[in-house]
Amino acid sequence: MDERRERGLEMMREVYGWEVGDAPGDFFGITVDHLFGEIWTRPGLSMRDRRLLLVGVLAGQGLNDVLDIQIPAALARGDLSPDELREIGIFLTHYVGWPLGSRLCVQIDRLIAEHAKRR
Repeated sequence: MDERRERGLEMMREVYGWEVGDAPGDFFGITVDHLFGEIWTRPGLSMRDRRLLLVGVLAGQGLNDVLDIQIPAALARGDLSPDELREIGIFLTHYVGWPLGSRLCVQIDRLIAEHAKRR
């Protein structure tokens, strides 16, 4: 395994908070090598910055299934606190629209409660 693949797998583990092993296929390889090995590891933005941007983009597109991965990972890593996530939900509601924003706020509360139960 080359250095970029190792770096990508390590960053993927850090971002998602679970063990990620190498897998076959071009799509997986591009995702690990480029997105996680090159983009997520670039200097200039912290993990928290990247997480904030990603949560905003996902909320704006209504991609709640991916938010179900990103929000718990942000809580587990300490990138975002429950209070910050709730404030993000209120803030984004005014930009993504009320239906998406209200769904996001409910989702944030649900994921915070699930996170608290695991602790």
